[in-house]
Amino acid sequence: MSDKPIIAILGGTGALGSALALRWAKAGYDVIVGSRQADKAETAAAEIATRAGRSLRAMDNRAAATAGGVVVLTVPHASEKPILEDVKAVVQGKIFIDATVPLKPPQVTRVQLPPEGSAARAAQTFLGADVKVVSAFHNVAAERLRNAGAAIDCDVLVAGDDADARQVVVELAEAAGLKGWHVGPLDNSAVAEALTSALIFINRRYGIDGAGIRITGQPKPKTDKKPA
Repeated sequence: MSDKPIIAILGGTGALGSALALRWAKAGYDVIVGSRQADKAETAAAEIATRAGRSLRAMDNRAAATAGGVVVLTVPHASEKPILEDVKAVVQGKIFIDATVPLKPPQVTRVQLPPEGSAARAAQTFLGADVKVVSAFHNVAAERLRNAGAAIDCDVLVAGDDADARQVVVELAEAAGLKGWHVGPLDNSAVAEALTSALIFINRRYGIDGAGIRITGQPKPKTDKKPA
């Protein structure tokens, strides 16, 4: 039996969700594509399976969140709250990856964080302490992820209050062909969420197709056992 977690992607029919589903399926994970409409999820799952060479399950968002061991939210900020309300009861005790960026069209190149400090912190407050919310995948272009065979020149900042949960997400980033970095507690999600608006501005100003970020320097072995 595989020790890989079952991954449920809420909003798995969208650009980011479907791209992550493709990469994780190719890496051997059991992936569930979630959507508000089960038939839409089935169509997307079939398309992804053709490219991944591996079948994916399809369900409505609540059913997907119930079946998944790790739940990933990949929807626009405007759609986040209704989904959180729908799945709150069934994600208790699970790792909940929030890739939401609080963009407010049409001013998407301007940082507009919510009163809680970040979308991820707002999600944690709403879902409660028994859910391990981890923030990740904000700054990687979905179109680059969709090319499943290509390396991506972009790192992933992973923030969360539980170090073990963060490590699971760092490993998932690496399974998707990315480099994941622990960046500390969930409040630090504000950095990645805000950076997205700056990257969108860079894309527009310089005509870059999916600007990303890289962390420079080489990690040194830790001398203590305590996770940071």
